[in-house]
Amino acid sequence: MRRSEQKLQVVAPRGGRERDPLPIAERIGADARHTGRGVVAAFIDSGFYDHPDLTTPHSRIHAYYDVIHDKSGTEHIKQAEVSSWHGMMSTVVAAGNGSLSGGRFKSLAPDLGLVLVRAGTLQRVHHDDIARAIEWVLVNRARFDIRILNISCGGDYEVSHLHDPMSRFAEACVRAGIVVVCAVGNAGHRPGYVVPPASVPSVISVGGIDDEGNPQIGRIMAYRSSYGPTIDGVQKPEIVTLADWIPAPILPHTPTSKQAKLLRRLELARDDELHGILAQHQGVMPALDEARDRQPYLLRQIVNAGLHDEKVIDEHYKMVDGTSFSAPIVSSVVAQMLEANPRLGPAEVKRILIRTAKRVPDIDVDRQGWGALQPKAAVEAAVASLQK
Repeated sequence: MRRSEQKLQVVAPRGGRERDPLPIAERIGADARHTGRGVVAAFIDSGFYDHPDLTTPHSRIHAYYDVIHDKSGTEHIKQAEVSSWHGMMSTVVAAGNGSLSGGRFKSLAPDLGLVLVRAGTLQRVHHDDIARAIEWVLVNRARFDIRILNISCGGDYEVSHLHDPMSRFAEACVRAGIVVVCAVGNAGHRPGYVVPPASVPSVISVGGIDDEGNPQIGRIMAYRSSYGPTIDGVQKPEIVTLADWIPAPILPHTPTSKQAKLLRRLELARDDELHGILAQHQGVMPALDEARDRQPYLLRQIVNAGLHDEKVIDEHYKMVDGTSFSAPIVSSVVAQMLEANPRLGPAEVKRILIRTAKRVPDIDVDRQGWGALQPKAAVEAAVASLQK
């Protein structure tokens, strides 16, 4: 699956307060009693970065392994690389504590422990490398007490789970007691096209919905996520959740980060400060370079357009979309469930999520599976199961 920051589609909320999206927990009715404490989730992605939302006041990243270069150790994710942004975003959506937002963009599982497994580069995540990463998680599950595996990337082609090593490793993880959560993909224009590992029958495959950034608007629409039945006739996804207007961190020391900081600084500056700031930051944004001699009110228009077009919330966060970020939301709810009831196995977790999901009106059943994720109901069902 190809990755590039430039190709990631991001948008600003329509109908809500632009650039000030509601936190995920407020939009889906999360259970605040549980935070994923004592639970560890592995993430497979193209790269990672130890973002402050994961490392302050103390790091919750227990381990890092790079399948591509066969190296381990969290020291390798201290410096941001161009391939780090996707995994950084997915992990913060699942487990961030909102450190850089004053807690506003805190995830549903801010105490969740993490094991990070890199399986790709900026250009590509290969089918066989994802398989190797899943195998590594399987082998090391007891060492790190891994209970959840989140996979927000997919293979290169459709294939039956009966004849695919990646699929067999994913099935083995489930049998070993790991809840495997997979992004179903963003190929809704190709009905029935679902690739491993999301096509594996026993995993929890997650599709997307669009609430326009605020459920109070009252319009819940289908996202362009992939859906089955798969090549094996399996209905996918099982459940759906938010896939749009997702607040996520900006990777530091990148052109996007520099632009966001400049735009934010200009937004907050006085009119008499604008030209001086632009003179000190030439080369960051061509549109601003070309307009640096214009009147302040015209510069304000360009700054506002830049904030909108780049989907900037502030200097630390922007809005993103895709089922890559739907899956981590489900993983964070699974972490809450396992904290509430550590005895739950993968099959029971999946049954609870399906049983408590709520059908979304006016969206085809094939696109939504059993319906939209209901965090509070799922956690309550996990607690009730403990009492049986």
